[in-house]
Amino acid sequence: MEPISFRTPLALLVISLGLIAAVWWWLGAPIRLARVPIDPAAKLECVSYAPFRGEQTPLVATTEIPPEQIAEDLAQLATISKCVRTYSIDNGLDRVPALAAKVGLKVIQGIWLGNDRLKNLAQINVAVRLAKENPDTIIALVVGNEVLLRGEMTAADLVANIRLVKSQVSVPVTYADVWEYWLRNREVYDAVDFVTIHILPYWEDFPISARHAAAHVDAIRKQVAAAFPAKEILIGETGWPSAGRMREGALPSRANQARVVSEILAMAKREKFRVNLIEAYDQPWKRQLEGTVGGNWGLIDAKRRKLKYPPGEPVSNFPLWKTQMGAGMGLCVLVFMVAMLTLRRKPWKPRWMSWIAVAVSATAAGILLGVAVDKLCYESYGFGNTLRWGLLLAAGILSPLLGANALMSGRALPTFVELMGPRPGRTRSVLSVMLGITLLVTTLIAAETALGFVFDPRYRDFPFAALTMAVAPCWALAWLNRPLAGTRPIAEQVFAGLLVIAAIYVGFNEGPKNWQSLWTCAVYAMLGITLWRARAAQIPE
Repeated sequence: MEPISFRTPLALLVISLGLIAAVWWWLGAPIRLARVPIDPAAKLECVSYAPFRGEQTPLVATTEIPPEQIAEDLAQLATISKCVRTYSIDNGLDRVPALAAKVGLKVIQGIWLGNDRLKNLAQINVAVRLAKENPDTIIALVVGNEVLLRGEMTAADLVANIRLVKSQVSVPVTYADVWEYWLRNREVYDAVDFVTIHILPYWEDFPISARHAAAHVDAIRKQVAAAFPAKEILIGETGWPSAGRMREGALPSRANQARVVSEILAMAKREKFRVNLIEAYDQPWKRQLEGTVGGNWGLIDAKRRKLKYPPGEPVSNFPLWKTQMGAGMGLCVLVFMVAMLTLRRKPWKPRWMSWIAVAVSATAAGILLGVAVDKLCYESYGFGNTLRWGLLLAAGILSPLLGANALMSGRALPTFVELMGPRPGRTRSVLSVMLGITLLVTTLIAAETALGFVFDPRYRDFPFAALTMAVAPCWALAWLNRPLAGTRPIAEQVFAGLLVIAAIYVGFNEGPKNWQSLWTCAVYAMLGITLWRARAAQIPE
């Protein structure tokens, strides 16, 4: 084979950069909406409010939010909403009505009920006192939130608590739960002044895509209204997450959140019914219970405390797409430079497929780097998640660089026994050790996440971006630079079988509409096949 000229890698580099630019231009393109999602000129009817920021969490009973922090939030919310809905009187939330009155906000006051009767009575007593002290601010009391859904109270006990509250206040009293639980517990209807239902298309048993979310909300509202015709139906929670894992065809994203909110609000105005959006601010603490998606239902970003889609600004899933594109292009150029420098130091005749493999790895890394970093920022909550996703991203960046060097120098993908086996059989090449460690980290994280999707998938994120960056170069090495002789190592066999079986199971379990799942499963299978093709030389005795 004749040597490949210098023009060949340059031509491939230009093509790779062009593909990266084209994909990021598409990813960053803003969507067009018929209605501005959040318009200060047409304030929201109401929005759910929780005051927790950063490391603050109601899961720690001693958490107390300073009144100055609540006042700052309410002053901001008063510019976009007429009302806030709270869920309890704990953690300083009993100060909300008085502070809301100062900025002209109404309050739908929540009473948190559970399976502790004494705590329930304490909640009720404080809420009743607040309703009497703030008659012009508190417009309704919500006695219990999804307590039937959680199975912490019977319908009969709930009705008794509702009647207890109604006997002491003059404001309307309601209960809030997922819409199905109203239809299953019709006796609650007789006790309330109006019906408060939660309709969350993303969390339905059969998830609804963002495209059909507003129509689903309207259909459910009309179904409940037909079942309970004599009282107002308030949609107490509805909305869409801006980040997190897909559920079938339901994709959390900034653009989808803006679209769903816009369409629901337009429909509410047209059909003349009240809507409370969930929620005002992103709540990072919810990620401990519900994964990434749980902490990203807010209209306002948790860190910057700014609207995710201000009026007059385009709505994009990647508002920093130009920076992300530039970083990806830089990584792509670096991968090609490593390949070219490797040839200069060790000239030989690489095959066409070797350069194509370098180009594919560089292009994939360049496209996915920005996505992987974006996911790292959203998905890293707590030390464990930060370490896991940080290591996977590091592997995703190192793998195409080390893979380019191995492809151009003719080295095979190292096996685990060459890293950790008997000393006589260990590799002495620093670059091979680095590549082997990168593969080991990728394999361990892939196996851990794959098992998670098999046994406890509901709140787990799909690591498709960084995982693809890490696996693609290894896949190429397994096919192009595979040793012709040697034994298949047992460790690679075990991991290969685990990943392939998990990929098949997860793919069927998540369904054909979930492209995040299908993509991740395909990469699991690629990694499994890569490990299966590994060969180790016999260790001398």
